[in-house]
Amino acid sequence: MSYKDIITIEPGKRGGKPCIRGMRITVYDVLDYFASGMTKEEILDDFPYLTEEDLLACFAYAADREKQQLLVAT
Repeated sequence: MSYKDIITIEPGKRGGKPCIRGMRITVYDVLDYFASGMTKEEILDDFPYLTEEDLLACFAYAADREKQQLLVAT
């Protein structure tokens, strides 16, 4: 699975932030839910249109973005 098949960026949607499968929920929303202490099960219960694969794609996107930032900084 590649996050590039799940994470989409559309200039007119959510200010061009990376979203999940063209929906209005962003990668940052999902990461914030985890950071606030929500479990995977709680997120999937609250947002039944999300899948476990969507959540993993958010982590993969964030990790790749972090890698890119490190490359730019060096």
